[in-house]
Amino acid sequence: MSKIVVVAATGGIGRHLLNQSLAAGHEVTAVVRNPQRLGSTPARVVRCDLALPQAGLLEDAVAGADAVLSALGAPTAAETGVASIGTRAVVEAMTATGVRRLIVVSAASVGTVASPGRPDPPRHNPGDGVVMRHLIAPVAKKLFRRHYLDLAVMEDILRDSDLAWTVSRPPRLLETRLRRRYRTAFDVNVRSAMFISRADVASHMLAMIDDPSTVHRTVSIAY
Repeated sequence: MSKIVVVAATGGIGRHLLNQSLAAGHEVTAVVRNPQRLGSTPARVVRCDLALPQAGLLEDAVAGADAVLSALGAPTAAETGVASIGTRAVVEAMTATGVRRLIVVSAASVGTVASPGRPDPPRHNPGDGVVMRHLIAPVAKKLFRRHYLDLAVMEDILRDSDLAWTVSRPPRLLETRLRRRYRTAFDVNVRSAMFISRADVASHMLAMIDDPSTVHRTVSIAY
């Protein structure tokens, strides 16, 4: 049994992280903005708005944890910025309390998005097929430009930290059943990746906690 902190535990991936962690017998702390959205849960619940994070609350939430799993991201355009702001606060809280292992969710398109810490990323991801490279990815990056920049800055924050971090980069997310059968790739997208379920992203994040080969790596996942 491990002590696991799930950040943004009421979101799509966050709920799966919470439920799968509890089902596996872990001791879980759920960091949420609105505890009422959780309902009844055996997890310890810490209320914290990651858009306006409070250091003391986060330090209390992560202290003594074996791993922190974050599904933080902006559910709407108006909330863009929460991934980078909240992740910076989580990193600072973990650094202050000596907690090392952090796994976060980003997105497949972020590998080609410029950021202050990575101003000249590759123009194309080697794993993307022709349709993804020339049609889907350009449209997605235009539509979700602010969202992807927020995630790219979040990844900068991790690279600048001393934590044992891992970034999960899924493509389009589905609300379908857990399969536990998927493809993964380090530092590039899975070839011709299109879809993955939130449940499988959560399952893979939990599986990576004790996998040293994933530390300081971006890991893509897709069917």
